Amino acid sequence: MDVGAEALDLKLRTPFRISRGVQLVAENVLVSLTSGEITGTGEAAPSGFYGEKRATVLAALPFLEAILGDDPLLTEDITEGFERVFHHGNAAAKAALDMALYDLAGKRLGIPVYRLLGLNPERTPVTSFTIAIDSPEAMARKAREARDYPILKIKVGTPQDIEIVRAIRDATDATLRVDANAAWTAKEAITTINKLAPYDIEFVEQPVAAGDLEGLRLVRENVAVPIIADESCVVPDDVAKMAGRVDGINIKLMKCGGLRNALKMIATARAHHLKVMLGCMIESSLSITAAAHLSPLVDYADLDGPLLIQDDPFDGVRYDSGKLVLPDRPGLGVVPREMSL
Repeated sequence: MDVGAEALDLKLRTPFRISRGVQLVAENVLVSLTSGEITGTGEAAPSGFYGEKRATVLAALPFLEAILGDDPLLTEDITEGFERVFHHGNAAAKAALDMALYDLAGKRLGIPVYRLLGLNPERTPVTSFTIAIDSPEAMARKAREARDYPILKIKVGTPQDIEIVRAIRDATDATLRVDANAAWTAKEAITTINKLAPYDIEFVEQPVAAGDLEGLRLVRENVAVPIIADESCVVPDDVAKMAGRVDGINIKLMKCGGLRNALKMIATARAHHLKVMLGCMIESSLSITAAAHLSPLVDYADLDGPLLIQDDPFDGVRYDSGKLVLPDRPGLGVVPREMSL
């Protein structure tokens, strides 16, 4: 199998600000994987928070290509090999090749990935739509503008967190989820979440620093709002550590290394009675669709990457009042946008 890679720049509609920084352009990588006459595609969305950038993805791909072999249907053996080459590292690079393998396998068999996995496309969840950090007034305005999406994820981690959520609640009846991106101490989280609770918050995501597992437990024991781990739960080995500390986990292909590891995390989370959310970085419809194929297995989705960028180059998953609608084409079912017109 032959691997190709090229830069994929995704410009955001508006600056995307969270508690630890702001993003204007996502510097992603488009990956192709060819076997015979069939090509699978994948996308890497590297995050500096997890030690990756475009250059590291491009540097990692040749090492991963070396163990691909000739049979794209041996996805289990191949992705196990990825972990041997880069154990708990270069996750976005692994994710791009992993989803390209599933795309190639589905195309070879003539079926969508969700059917390859035995999943019902009617059971996809409704995705949240993210409101990035801004002034309370601006965030409330963006909440009103997002009226087509019944679930909003509110980025917080500022001195104005209470004012932000109050302003958004005054502007909309949508379900609200709050994401602090590890911005608070445990004490700050307990105080803030208890003040936010009257605004009918569905859950709070990653209230404390990624490594503060006991802080997660302390927060969960002292608030009535469910807690979801994101930065604290990256790879399959992390899932069991979340039991008793949080109510659920947020799985991202770009954190864990692709669909295979995401499936492992879902199964482990269920064994520990944890809720599961599928999340994303800033990504095009290519990798978002890959994640969406797993979404019939989860409780929550935050797969709004294509809604946040200006010119999505692909046609794949669609949104019906926020509900994820999977394409029925073979493989991931993603095509260049000009081909879908």
